[in-house]
Amino acid sequence: MPVAELRGVTKRYGQVEALRGIDLSIEPGELVALLGPNGAGKTTAVRILLGLTPPTSGEATVFGHDPASHRAKLRRGALLQVAKVPETLTVREHIELFSSYYEKPLPIAFTIAAAGLEPIQNRLFGALSGGQRQRVLFALAICGNPDLLFLDEPTVGLDVESRRALWVRIREFVGRGGSVLLTTHYLEEADALAHRAAVIDRGRIAAEGTPAEIKARTRTSGLEDAFLAIMRENGNAPEEVLQ
Repeated sequence: MPVAELRGVTKRYGQVEALRGIDLSIEPGELVALLGPNGAGKTTAVRILLGLTPPTSGEATVFGHDPASHRAKLRRGALLQVAKVPETLTVREHIELFSSYYEKPLPIAFTIAAAGLEPIQNRLFGALSGGQRQRVLFALAICGNPDLLFLDEPTVGLDVESRRALWVRIREFVGRGGSVLLTTHYLEEADALAHRAAVIDRGRIAAEGTPAEIKARTRTSGLEDAFLAIMRENGNAPEEVLQ
């Protein structure tokens, strides 16, 4: 059974159809990259799987349950693009606080180590660099011992070194058997991390497969070139989809 699944899901906001009957699944131990230009429907798909908004039609499940159910929430974590936590607590205090929300959280020391936060665990969140803050938010996403992570643009704005450091943490989570749904505009990131990628455009899945399969289909050597080729097939201008 997939850990998360959308089956024939549509979502309408008034006259706007954000999703148009999409099918998407995430298997145990799999990292799926959901790619697409701004406004393609990525955020709507993630919000439905997080239980933040219901589909207009179709079915969404997380571990076989309604995404908004308590059972589903206890088994997933999320690092969202818009996230704010108090700057006056230390790294360790944040992790201790968030861990207390869960029935069976990871040991505090394990969470700190898994996010590479040992040297800075006693620093105030407000004193951290951008890359360090993202690692703290990653720790808060995994501290409840989830089986599924939603990572929404987790490395946006980070320098290359900080981005690669977070890649290591993500790979380690998947290596322990976790599943991940990743949204990113960094095509290199998707190429490096994803077992499978789904390209969404105008509310529909335009292409799906391993990065190698998508590149082979478009006869390109990089996922960014493959993505642009798929967008051109759908009538999108390259300069628009990469904004």
